[in-house]
Amino acid sequence: MKNKKSFINRIYREKDIKKIDAKINQFGVSKKFTTEYFMNFRLFTSIIVFVVLFIFADFGALIAPVATVLWYILVGYFMIDKPLKKRERKLDNEAYYYFEVLTLALESGRNLENAIKMACKYIDSEISSEFKETIKQVNFGKSLTESLSVMSMRIPSLTINNIILNMEQSNLFGNSIIETMYNQLDFLKDKQIMDIKAQINKIPNKISIFSVLFFIPLILLIILGPVLIDFLLK
Repeated sequence: MKNKKSFINRIYREKDIKKIDAKINQFGVSKKFTTEYFMNFRLFTSIIVFVVLFIFADFGALIAPVATVLWYILVGYFMIDKPLKKRERKLDNEAYYYFEVLTLALESGRNLENAIKMACKYIDSEISSEFKETIKQVNFGKSLTESLSVMSMRIPSLTINNIILNMEQSNLFGNSIIETMYNQLDFLKDKQIMDIKAQINKIPNKISIFSVLFFIPLILLIILGPVLIDFLLK
């Protein structure tokens, strides 16, 4: 007897489901909903938006399709894309401190697995939670290399995934893991400096936008205010 396909498998193409599933998997151990829940929620709420606007809105036949497409896009942005971008920034910010402690553990003579355990013991962060899950998989019988590979699929940060890949290769081929981590720490430090410079360079633009949005209307109000008051009192 053939297994019945789920509702989303009947509605969506397999490659679309896999694409969404890969993104949701990047929420890692903090994942709050499944692929099936998200896709059903987006589909059914889009149908509701279309029906309500089509029936009750003026020019519903014109507004409903446009609003439905916009809703469909926004659900994906606010439920997946925006939170993933926030998670990526958080993981990148935590990376240097975590890998610095891990490197110190390696320098004390521990192997990679025990160094990860030590770093997780002393650091409570989102990236630490992902490494704890990796160690849990090792305890269940997977190799450390395989568990690190699975972990990389839960991480939206290319920077951290590059470090994990180097850790995998060093562990697999017996390369010097300490030398690898020194290089990665230097890279993370340089990246942090570049990110800070980029943020500083954005400040003048933000000030300019603030000036346009706030000071110009205020100046116009000061100039035109007396004229309007005089006009209203006449």
